[in-house]
Order: sequence, then C-alpha cells, then structure tokens
Amino acid sequence: MSIEIIIVLAVLFAAFILFITEWLPVDVVAMLIVAVLLFTGILNVEEGFAGFGNEGTITIAAMFILSAGLTRTGLITYMGRILKKAFQINYMAAVALTLIAAAFISAFINNTPVVAIFLPLLLQISRETNFTPSKILLPLSYSAIFGGVCTLIGTSTNIVVNAIAVKQGQPAFSLFEITPLGLFFFATGFIYLLLIGMRFLPERKPATDLADSFGLGDYLTEIILTKDSNSINIRLRESPLVKNLGLEVLEIIREDKTRFIPTANTYLLENDRLLVKTKVEIIKELKETSGILIKPGLKWADSLMVAGNILLLEAIVAPNSFLIGKNLKQIHFRHRFNSIVLALRHRGKLIRDKITDIKLVSGDSLLIEINKDEIDKLKESDAFVFLSKVEPPSFKKPKIVISVLTITAVVLLTTLNILPIVISAFCGSIVLILTRCITLDQAYYAIDWKIILLLAGSLSLGTALEKTGAAKAVSEQILYLAGDGGPLLVLSVFYLVTLILTEVMSNTATAALITPIAIVTANSMGVDPRPFLVAVMFAASLAFMSPVGYQTHLLVFNPGGYKVIDFIKAGTPLDILFWILATFLIPVFFPF
Repeated sequence: MSIEIIIVLAVLFAAFILFITEWLPVDVVAMLIVAVLLFTGILNVEEGFAGFGNEGTITIAAMFILSAGLTRTGLITYMGRILKKAFQINYMAAVALTLIAAAFISAFINNTPVVAIFLPLLLQISRETNFTPSKILLPLSYSAIFGGVCTLIGTSTNIVVNAIAVKQGQPAFSLFEITPLGLFFFATGFIYLLLIGMRFLPERKPATDLADSFGLGDYLTEIILTKDSNSINIRLRESPLVKNLGLEVLEIIREDKTRFIPTANTYLLENDRLLVKTKVEIIKELKETSGILIKPGLKWADSLMVAGNILLLEAIVAPNSFLIGKNLKQIHFRHRFNSIVLALRHRGKLIRDKITDIKLVSGDSLLIEINKDEIDKLKESDAFVFLSKVEPPSFKKPKIVISVLTITAVVLLTTLNILPIVISAFCGSIVLILTRCITLDQAYYAIDWKIILLLAGSLSLGTALEKTGAAKAVSEQILYLAGDGGPLLVLSVFYLVTLILTEVMSNTATAALITPIAIVTANSMGVDPRPFLVAVMFAASLAFMSPVGYQTHLLVFNPGGYKVIDFIKAGTPLDILFWILATFLIPVFFPF
C-alpha cells in the first residue's frame, strides 16, 4: 500500500471521527481536509479547490435562495390558515393534510425552512384548538424528509451525491428520476405515521405560561431600593448589587408605571423596583443588606409581561444561525438585541444558571425578555425560529405568484432538458432577487455556507480517494467481507452503514464520504453504480431514530417536549422498515 493511500485513508478516518464527535465545526473539518491534501501534494491547486466551482455546489447555493424566496413571501404562512380551519373540523384529516403539504413542498425546496415555518403555525393552532403538539411535530419532521427524497432538488444530500457521481464520470440524475421510488417510500412512511408511529409519541401538553415552562419561579425576585441603599444614583454596572452580589437585573419598574430593560449605564434611583435573577443563597444575603426591601410572593406570569412594554418570547436557534457554536457573551447578546436570555433548553436540559457560558447549537430554545419595540431587530436577524406568537408576516400575493412561477419554471426547464438544473436554479435565484421577492442580503444569509464548504471539501476528498486508489482499497475490503453475497447484499450493507453514520453525524458529510467508495465498489463488481448511489441518497436522508439524524429533528425536539427515547421508539421501526424496502426495491427501480 502506497504512502499516498495511507495518507488519504488516515484523512478519511480522521474526518469520520471529527464529524461524529463534533470537536470541530463540520465546515472547518472540510477545509482541513482540503489543506492536508494540498499540503501533502496529493492534490494540486486545481483539484483541491475544484469543489468550490462544482455544479453541485452552485446548485445547492441557488436552491437555498429559491427556498428562501418562496418562504419569505408568506405562502406557507397562508397555508397555515387553511390548516387551522382543517384542525377545527377534523383532527386526523388535518394531520394527514399537514403531512402531505409538508412533503409536497419539501420535494421542491429545502425541507428545513418548511419545518421552521410550519412549526410555529402548528404550535399556535395547538393553543387555539387544544391538540397536543407532541403528536404532530415529529411526524412533521419525518414527512418533510419523505418529501425530500422524491426529487433531486428535494434535499441537498441528493445534489451532493449527484455532484460527486458526475465528477467521477457517472451520468447525472434527472430531476424526477428518483420520484417513483421516493413516492413509494413516502406512502409507506405516511401510512406508518398515521397508523403506528403516532401511537409511540407521548401526550405532552406544553405549559401555557412561558415563565412556568422554563421553571423561573424560584429564580426571580423583586427588590426595592430605599433611600439607604448604596446603589442609588450610580450606574447599574457599578452597583454593589451587580459587582459584589452578581445579581442580573432584568427589569426596572420606576414610579410604579415605567417598565424597561436597563443597560449597563442605566442609573438606579430611590424607590426603583428591580426584577432580578439570582440564587436562593443570595436572597438570604439581600435580606441582610441595608437599603433593600424584598417583595415576597412574586409570580412572573406572561400576563404580567404583556401588560407593560416588555414581552417574553420563546425562540429556537435556527439551523444556519450565526449563533451556533458561540455563547451569549461572545455575541454580546444583550447589547446586540437589547434583550435578555432568561433560560435555555440545551440538548434536552433546562439551564437557568451560567447561561452566557453555554455554546449554542441548532435547536436550542431560548426564553427571551425583550421590549416590544425591539422585536423587529430580533426578527430581522434571521437567527431564530419564533415559537411564541409574534406578528405574522404579511402575505405578498404578487411575490407569491412570482416565486411559484419561478420555481415552476426551474422545474420545467430542467425536466424538459432545456437547461441543466445548475443553470435554471441559478437563473431562478437571480429572478427572485431582481423582482425583490428576496433582498440580496437575505439571499446571502439564506445560503447555508457550512454545507457549501462541507461539499467543497468532501469533493476534494472524493477526488483523492479515486486518484490514489484509496477508494479501491476500501471497496476491496468491503467485497472481501461480503464474500459471495452478491450486489444485493453489498447494497444493503451500504444503505445500513450510511444510515448508522447519518444517525450520529451530518447527513451531507456522510453522503459525501460514502459516495466515492460506493461508486468504486460497484465498478469492482462490474455492476451499475446507480442503485448504490440511490441507496446512499435515501439512507443519508431517511434517518429517524436520533434527534441529530436530521436538522429538522432538532427544530422540533424542544417545542415537542421530546426525549431521545421518543425518537428511538417512533424512528427505529421506520428505519428498519425502510432498510428492508430499500434492499429489495432499489434494484427493481434501478437494476444492477
């Protein structure tokens, strides 16, 4: 075995470990792959950076813009009104309609924004119609994934596999080539969810009061500054309450009528009422501090907040938010948004102490205290998915028509082989920007740059695997272990391995790393690589038994009040069912 093969296999192994453990962000890992391959001379400059100009990379970026252009017009929100009426008429029919609608839309735009927009709509409907959101939110995530495997553009994973296949000399997939098989999987999953899957999900009614749901009752205290207080007439940041006792002042009520969130430079005055967040032991110390009166029996309810100029909002960290990987201190959250994070649900745990030190991840739920006139600043950042009722986006009917026609044109031009998908999607995204369905800034933000960098780096690794013969070395070991099982067994193994890896690491990374090996393995057996490519496409998306199996799962995890065991109960039978179906059906639709 040559030194080049050893280096590439070492890079491949290290990439798997880093993707699984998340010691480093996936985009950083992808760039490290490129750096190592260039530094060792395994790839030249053109080969190392070819992934950035690859058709798949450009297509994915364009599809992110098309998805954002459609969702920002308010089309899906408009559909929410129809769903609300459906839930008032018949619950199961409304559930079925929701799942079908989510799957259909996800077949043509990225499924993450679909779930992100349906999520607050369903939570609002649940509050008004009194159904349990935990019964519908996970099926929503599952159904969006079903739709994603019905077309080539339904999920970025499909485009990644297709891009790597084309780069290695395989014919490109057409837009609807996987649709017949995808529809079969959708129908199977849809029936499973309605008849079996929803029975595994818990009946967990969310608390109606946000403060109670985040358990803030024992952490909030109201104190009054008397004339003897040594904090009067000095800035908040210089107050002994903050410097010595470490109190976090959330609100100030002045003259029993003005209520506001203070800044570090706010002066404290006599008779100010301070709503503070602190520990029980500090309250004891406050009782012994002169110039401080503690108001007993404090109850912080949502109704108290709405009565003034201050609101409590629950928001989820969006999948492509700039907050991911950073803590609240690093981004100066209080100063940036003029708001305070009171509590945090992080990876299933409720955190109320030392919140500012926690590195945020996609799907984290934040309880935010904010002035009403600052909400627009929070919404404009696009860093959050709001679960609390906020002012709904206005419907831009002319823009809806333009967006729908544009995406329809992209689909038709590609289907009729008039233009390749990369050209039609790119031109479509330009049309949405020129017609102001989406601003240029919004277009930049809509692109998930982590996936773009991940794909670019993974394409370089795929080139190295093929160029050095490392992929052939791996495929030989796979074929040796498979023995005389034939292509059907090997395909089944590829599906299962891809599925397992997707449950613990990025699905895009899994697809990018497995695809080159699948192609070489198929060629070594003398069979068509296409069924193996489809197996990787489907397995890298259809992962249901882990919250990290797909990013839409993280969006519904906290709002649905789910636990990991809920995913295991509902998702494991579906994973096994799809694995069996894929093993026997993929060769039917895509013969060896």
